[in-house]
Amino acid sequence: MATMGSTVLHLPSGPTGVVGKLHPTVLFNICDSFIRRNDQQERVIGTLLGSFSVDGTVEIRNSYAVPHNESLDQVAVDIDYHRTMFELHQRVNAKEVIIGWYSTGSGVSASDALIQDFYGREVTNPIHLTVDTAFTDDQANIKAYVSTPLTLGDRPLAAQFHEIQLDLRLVEAERLGFDVLKMTVVDKLPSDLEGLEGTIERLQDMIDTISRYVDNVIEGQLPPDNAIGRYLADTIASVPRVNSDAFDKLFNDSVQDVLLVLYLANLTRTQLTLAEKLNTAAQIV
Repeated sequence: MATMGSTVLHLPSGPTGVVGKLHPTVLFNICDSFIRRNDQQERVIGTLLGSFSVDGTVEIRNSYAVPHNESLDQVAVDIDYHRTMFELHQRVNAKEVIIGWYSTGSGVSASDALIQDFYGREVTNPIHLTVDTAFTDDQANIKAYVSTPLTLGDRPLAAQFHEIQLDLRLVEAERLGFDVLKMTVVDKLPSDLEGLEGTIERLQDMIDTISRYVDNVIEGQLPPDNAIGRYLADTIASVPRVNSDAFDKLFNDSVQDVLLVLYLANLTRTQLTLAEKLNTAAQIV
């Protein structure tokens, strides 16, 4: 337990050289721990696991919640639980180390300086990840920070949090789940065909955006960017050259395979349900 002896400053700052790469599993773990929290808790905190790269990139791969209590003038973290969970994770994956901590909410607070100081004893320059689980303005605001202590002589005054670049890279299946997670109310999860339709619509939107950009550059309305041009050239070169008839056949065959698997799965489910009902009826007789 620690007393609020320092404050927190969140000031605009330039690039810090640290780049965070966030895996979607961490987001799902954080949202799950927030849903399962006690009614008296306004937010949850936890430990982030991952790895550091020599180029300053931080991979945020896993996380676990840590019990804590907060009041107006003090904060208490269950250190024993934190270390026990870390030892268990080390048995499963020794390559994942402590890289920082997370909290739910829209920004940093005064108690974050104390928690940051605790994790600063676990790892050098820990990452602080914030996830707005309230989805303010219908947006999932996810930010990451590193801190710098502000001192006057030998006396600590405050902790200054600098926001760092955070990349959220998802495969298509994870993106569909994240899109559903961003909605406050959903009637049902999207089916495979609905997910495919949404993916194609996003791809069409990206193609339209690129097409408008290229037209504007050709017409002189926008200055050309060599980096974007190389990226577009590499992207186009990575697409295999397939004529339209062969692509249509390949696509239709893939759709038919998916529909066949769905049909067989539904047929198996129906047979199991029927067998269960027949077994129940035989036991009653």
